[in-house]
Amino acid sequence: MTWARRSGSSIANDDDSRMGVIRAEEAVRLAEQNDRAVLTVAGHSSDVRECAELLAMLGLDAGRRHKTA
Repeated sequence: MTWARRSGSSIANDDDSRMGVIRAEEAVRLAEQNDRAVLTVAGHSSDVRECAELLAMLGLDAGRRHKTA
């Protein structure tokens, strides 16, 4: 019976580990998507003020750029 408990715990830990990986991958994907959106808005803005207003309206964060290797 002890073995069954450890096995169940191991499965739960594996599931938690997989979910952690999925969450990390999703965070990277969302950061990259944010970066593309910020660049698109900046490219279509007529000045800095307009860009800042549009980013705020869209809920985008220009200060949190995702660095890619």
